Amino acid sequence: MHRSVHPLVAVLLVLSYSAAAEAGRDEAPRFREAPQFYNSPGCPPPLPPSSAAVCSPSAMVHVAMTLDVAYLRGSLAAILSVLQHTSCPQSVQFHLVASSSIAYLNATIATSFPSLSFRIYPFDDSHVSGLISTSIREALDRPLNYARSYLSRLLPDCARRVVYLDSDLILVDDIVALASTPIPDGIALAAPEYCNANFTSYFTPTFWSNPALSMAFEGRKACYFNTGVMVMDLGRWREGRYTERIEEWMELQKRMRIYQLGSLPPFLLVFAGRIAAVEHRWNQHGLGGDNFRGLCRDLHPGRVSLLHWSGKGKPWARLDAGRPCPLDALWAPYDLLRTPFSIEDC
Repeated sequence: MHRSVHPLVAVLLVLSYSAAAEAGRDEAPRFREAPQFYNSPGCPPPLPPSSAAVCSPSAMVHVAMTLDVAYLRGSLAAILSVLQHTSCPQSVQFHLVASSSIAYLNATIATSFPSLSFRIYPFDDSHVSGLISTSIREALDRPLNYARSYLSRLLPDCARRVVYLDSDLILVDDIVALASTPIPDGIALAAPEYCNANFTSYFTPTFWSNPALSMAFEGRKACYFNTGVMVMDLGRWREGRYTERIEEWMELQKRMRIYQLGSLPPFLLVFAGRIAAVEHRWNQHGLGGDNFRGLCRDLHPGRVSLLHWSGKGKPWARLDAGRPCPLDALWAPYDLLRTPFSIEDC
């Protein structure tokens, strides 16, 4: 899925973002109001717009995301992409989790999406901060990164099946198809699996050399999966006490170093080989490069329904710096940041 960008538009794109970055150094960023999208015939009745929405069992899709000031720009782009590409945008309810600046975040979301049905759920960092071990990149150690493990405690029972999305992605397909992923009995989680990845690299030699630990994967076909895109059955999650299981591995990590990479390895320890498969098109991940340099990467072969800038390089940061990667031009149309002039006018 390559889209050619006219050279003049590419130059204007870089100039616009660089100017916006200069203008916004000393003030909070301002965001535009997103276009309004309407349900197609055959959709459920529209949900009432609300910035303090009560969980609705009639919502066609429940979406969960974390929200903070640092990644707000990415979150707004992700929300816009969900609404733009689904046939029932007024029947999607957003459950947002934040640990600070909640009033500002709430006002910003409500201003950019005045017809959205959403609610922000406060997350107390102290629930997890004492369990976090230093990882290979500081951004991975933020307590909010671990909030996805606590959705079953934060969200009401009404939101039983939830699509969890990271803030550094955009959808280019209907989220209803992703939310409808079949999840067999006894399974609480669905995500794209990547069995060709070097699974052993996610854990330390200390882990693999200890039979009492490495036998955790015995009897499982354990494969890597990315936790930035998941379909979660929170009812089954509660029944399986999966939050407690993840915490147990984090507590062990505090005593002995068994992994290096933030919140992902505990998920793998609990779920790898025990999830429902999702087509790879729903997580074209790694577009942000690795966790050290964030170099440009190309798309994986095959269909694309979701582009995910996991890794160090984020498209908004590279655009602001005037050094975008080619695929960052696919993210830019969803950016709601107010710039000195609009790329859409070019």
